[in-house]
Amino acid sequence: MSVTIDIAGLPAGRIRFAPSPLSELCMALHALSQPAHHPGLASWTTATAAALDPCLADRLLEAEFMWRSSFSDIFMAFAGIPGGSGLPAATLAEELDVLDRMDDERFAMAALEHCWLALYNEGGGPSPLKDPLARAKALETAAARGPRQLEFSLRLLDDTASVRVWLRRLLEECDEAFFAQTWRRIEPQQSADARHKTEVLRRKGLAATLHEVSSALSVDAAATTITVDKMVHGSATATDPEIGPGLVFVPTNFGWPHLLVLHAPGWVPVVHYPIRSPELPEPGSVELLQRRMEALAHPMRMMLCRSLARAPYTTSELATVHGITAPEVSRHLSALKKAGLLHTWRQGRYVHHQLDLKVVARIGSEFIEGILR
Repeated sequence: MSVTIDIAGLPAGRIRFAPSPLSELCMALHALSQPAHHPGLASWTTATAAALDPCLADRLLEAEFMWRSSFSDIFMAFAGIPGGSGLPAATLAEELDVLDRMDDERFAMAALEHCWLALYNEGGGPSPLKDPLARAKALETAAARGPRQLEFSLRLLDDTASVRVWLRRLLEECDEAFFAQTWRRIEPQQSADARHKTEVLRRKGLAATLHEVSSALSVDAAATTITVDKMVHGSATATDPEIGPGLVFVPTNFGWPHLLVLHAPGWVPVVHYPIRSPELPEPGSVELLQRRMEALAHPMRMMLCRSLARAPYTTSELATVHGITAPEVSRHLSALKKAGLLHTWRQGRYVHHQLDLKVVARIGSEFIEGILR
């Protein structure tokens, strides 16, 4: 499973790095609504939530599904304006101005993204502002998600203009309440990271740059396709003639463990990546995580692991202890080795195996990081 970005023929100068205050506000709101996803931000989320005006907190609940369980593309409006720069603006006010320039149909489709997740790669179909069947489908899906989603969706479809005004004011109030101060603190680090990545791209090329962004990113030998290792399928092109060529990387302090890829048709592809810090682990691959979980799920391998967690064993010793043949033990050990779960070493004429407890202990957090990425 992965998201691919077609970059065939894309000039290097159209691969750009830049911070986005509006995108970061989205991630900050997500952290407030889902603090369990972001234990490293516990002090910030606790203090910010405690200081929120109750009226503002209530209004945030009205539309929190745009940042709680999915991340609405309206927070990357810079990528969805045909003929625009394709880059984030320097300030939140300027990015909100860009959002204001988005036409109603595109705004509604992006705001109702929670209704179209299954059709994301196809652009969600016809506009619910014009097509009665699309409207009915959007409302049906919203109702299944909950009464708050249905109420918001009805407001959006019946009076898009007023919802747009309401949403802008809500985000401006968030800026006044907590985000402006937060952005002043983190923006210099994001700008420095964007400059550094740009320089790495210029001096070392795309493959080295992607590795610095995240080990979940890679590019093929021909430099035509970027692959993002995620538990979803998706594709985008960075040379869409309707929107203009380009690929944008946006750093985030609030995003980990999420690695987001905007790949909606007709939008500039965007990779929203967490800035690395020494305390954050490298993301493991989804394939390796699946291999490890499958290796441990087998009943006999679980019993073997019980022994191997306590002490090193040879193949013949394991066969005797568990009452199976040595070839059977070897097959099970091979699966554990391929999953990177064993230490194996030779001592004289004997080969010893032992479970790597540190790797096994990481599987739970790797699973969480994988499904949230």
